[in-house]
Formats: sequence, C-alpha cells, structure tokens
Amino acid sequence: MRRYNRIKAVLADKQKSSKWLAEEVGRSRATVSRWCSNHVQPPLEVLYEVADALEVDVRELLVPNKK
Repeated sequence: MRRYNRIKAVLADKQKSSKWLAEEVGRSRATVSRWCSNHVQPPLEVLYEVADALEVDVRELLVPNKK
C-alpha cells in the first residue's frame, strides 16, 4: 500500500494522540485511525483542518512525490 500522508508521524512528533485529533477536527476516532494507517485519505479541506490543529504547514502532512 502506498503512503500518501504523514499524519501518524506528525502526531507522534507533536506528542498528540489520534483521539485528540479526532476531537479537534470533529471526526470519529475510527476515521482518524484510517487516515493514520493510510487506508483512507482525508479530503483536502480536512487536511487543512488537521494542519491547523497540529500547527504545521499542510505540506508536512504529505509524503513528497519526488525526492
């Protein structure tokens, strides 16, 4: 499975839980878990909400497509 987002890694860097993120962005814990495992990707608008909650640039939440 291809990784598209780094939500799980950024949560770890910020020492935040997926439960905390779910509450911050108004989504279920199950939904956030699927984002963290890259089984499902959040819509672009929601990705910006996640970035705001984590106080990071939205680009930090994405896996680069070029090195």
